[in-house]
Amino acid sequence: MRKLVFFLGAAGAGKTSLAKALARRHRAAFFDMDTLLQPAAEAIMTLSGLDPNDRDSPVYKTRCRDLGYRVTMDAALENLELGTDAFVIGPFTKETGDPSWLEQELSRIGASLRDVDVKVAYVFLPDEEHYRRRIEQRGRPIDAWKLDNWSEFSRSLALREIKWPLHEASILYFDNSGPLTEEKISRIERFVFPTS
Repeated sequence: MRKLVFFLGAAGAGKTSLAKALARRHRAAFFDMDTLLQPAAEAIMTLSGLDPNDRDSPVYKTRCRDLGYRVTMDAALENLELGTDAFVIGPFTKETGDPSWLEQELSRIGASLRDVDVKVAYVFLPDEEHYRRRIEQRGRPIDAWKLDNWSEFSRSLALREIKWPLHEASILYFDNSGPLTEEKISRIERFVFPTS
């Protein structure tokens, strides 16, 4: 059965690194919202006279956020429709709170939870300080707003309940403290591909 695997969590949790490691092993299609939206977000923010690296301010969220999710899901669904396993990376904050969102997305390609194996790996760190250190260490321009507005940004770090109608065995809350190790990759692999 084709798989749609979400790697969710806040910035700095390490969801992209985990997803890439597993995608390499299983040759899954890989859809990182940050990558897919970047050219459009830079153009929209620049044309608006704003910081092209901003990915967190209220203005960015109004002008670019929903576009990013639409572009990412359209690409993932198209690959899923072709029978290719799709790994999707992003926070999906609003979407995970909507119980009907997932099934509505699958219906775009005539699919449902009966014929797509959906898994959610919610990647997190134990506290704000861990997130801040990770974000500072990676030194990406798109993180400047986060660090400059930490008290506002840090509200997005709280663990969220996934309200999609999935069996509990299809959702994994994964503490990603420390370095990326073979044990971590193997644990995610057993969750996504339990018979491998």
